[in-house]
Amino acid sequence: MTFSMLRSVVAIGISACLYTTSVDAQLDPLSVQIQPLAQSSLLLDIANAGDKLVAVGQRGNVLLLDDNQWHQVATPVLSQLTKVFFFDDKQGWAVGHDATIIHTQDGGLTWSVQMQSAEIEKPLLDIRFYSPVDGIAVGAYGLFYRTADGGKTWQQEFHQELLFEEDIAYLNELKAEDEALYLSERASLLPHFNRLIRLKDRRLLLVGELGMVAVSSDNGQTFSKTNFDYDGSMFNAIEVGEAVYVMGLRGHVFKSDLTLSSWQEVDLPVQSSINSALINANNELYLVGNAGIVLSVDDGKATIVARRQGENIVAIAKDSKGLLWFAGSKGLFQLD
Repeated sequence: MTFSMLRSVVAIGISACLYTTSVDAQLDPLSVQIQPLAQSSLLLDIANAGDKLVAVGQRGNVLLLDDNQWHQVATPVLSQLTKVFFFDDKQGWAVGHDATIIHTQDGGLTWSVQMQSAEIEKPLLDIRFYSPVDGIAVGAYGLFYRTADGGKTWQQEFHQELLFEEDIAYLNELKAEDEALYLSERASLLPHFNRLIRLKDRRLLLVGELGMVAVSSDNGQTFSKTNFDYDGSMFNAIEVGEAVYVMGLRGHVFKSDLTLSSWQEVDLPVQSSINSALINANNELYLVGNAGIVLSVDDGKATIVARRQGENIVAIAKDSKGLLWFAGSKGLFQLD
């Protein structure tokens, strides 16, 4: 086992709360999915779809906020959904466990399966489209899929440039000696790809496990690691004015200018893992994380806005009225 493989085993134990097992795929989602308490169940992401918000989570649950009321809609899957993305007010995609990708063409009202494979046994953790037909989905152990036809077909890619140098050498030796073992080992050496964002200059920023912060200038065909000197997991990233923030394990948040060449740690008053971020109308940065923490960061100073004991907050979004909604282990809520 290589050094990076050993570190991956440790990191997976830390992040296991986000990677629960999927529901029995033999059940009929349309007959068992709609539940009266879905709004209070585990929900892992929220996205804007025009004037609506769309939230996703456990058991393939999808909920829509319309006229300040959340209601659940049926989906064709029971796998846990981890991320939802809308290209515009109609076209959207959600990803999750069992390498699941589902698609909507009507703003989240109805969904169809584009990809799903229980045999893969790995979750997809993010999806991003940079045109109505061109998109990328990423996930655990370096899962990386690309489409050029709106998701009708997906092609898997392996980004060796994001491996540690010793792992590249190890794989090259295996490939020459044992093709089957090479393919088996290759499937577990890359870190989890946790979040993919598009910067205003159209570069892609990819963050993940083991301190991976990488950038691409060719729509994800190739990536280059940034000079990021921290080996803990990064769960999310956000661009704020002329700066980029990455955030993750145990309250570690880092800031760089747009060169992505010099990262400075932001001092937080907590050590909870930070899962997501949002910019409000006043250009103030909000951070949310485990232990129910909500922080605001203004001019480099972080302040606790709220702390909800006994729950983890995973996502934050702003509705059409400018009100903030939060999602996490106890569902959807607004701050009092």
